[in-house]
Amino acid sequence: MPAGGILVVPVPGLPEIAEGADLVALIGDALVAAGLTPAEGDVLVVTSKIVSKAEGRRVAAADREDAITAETVRVVATRAHPGGVTRIVENRQGIVQAAAGVDASNTPEGTVLLLPADPDASARVLAAGLRARFGVRLGVIVSDTLGRAWRDGQIDQAIGAAGVRVLDDLRGSRDSFGQELVVTQAAIGDELASAGDLVKGKASGMPVALVRGFGHAVVDGLDTPARILSRTGEKDMFRLGTDEALALGRAEGHAAGFAEGFAAGLAAARDA
Repeated sequence: MPAGGILVVPVPGLPEIAEGADLVALIGDALVAAGLTPAEGDVLVVTSKIVSKAEGRRVAAADREDAITAETVRVVATRAHPGGVTRIVENRQGIVQAAAGVDASNTPEGTVLLLPADPDASARVLAAGLRARFGVRLGVIVSDTLGRAWRDGQIDQAIGAAGVRVLDDLRGSRDSFGQELVVTQAAIGDELASAGDLVKGKASGMPVALVRGFGHAVVDGLDTPARILSRTGEKDMFRLGTDEALALGRAEGHAAGFAEGFAAGLAAARDA
């Protein structure tokens, strides 16, 4: 591998994951069987679906929309289209995405998969177990497919992480022209997740990828949560979709105008 390059390869041989499955053992065995024994600084990108299956996050759902509602903390935008309704929401994990991450693919009909209850905790379990088995410092990214504002299509992004820095904060450093970088923070957790997805695919039966050559992002500790990548709360500049924001503004403006008019009417009546 050329200096400065990275290697991204799929990990074959994983079976269909059942509830209660030991993912550390299954992923470890698959790595060894494929001749991909982890090395110091490797990163494993693990699709959230297999984590959800192992953790019993498959639920019966005659109506997927009900499951989405149950996982929703805040509605951002809703759009009707010929195929139904798309809801962009903030879910229990603090992620803003379509359908709260509820997925009806790769699961039997009449069921849906919810995201892991705590993807960062899931990543820590995997990283700790695999580090113990192989005796090397490696990182784990739990990935899920998300859309992006102002861009068509979806990419895989990090929703859980352990042992790997998900943000590379370049603020205070200087570019090649000597100018100070003021806002630049590289979302390397998302970049690693997307790199893994290029070789995993959506229907290939290979839900894990190994990334080698990015060891500078792998750290000793496991407390490197991907949750910090979610821009919610006061940091969220787009808490509502355009239509929803306009509707709210009109409603609040109408209410304020009515209240002001009512108060003026009372004052006029008192002065009469």
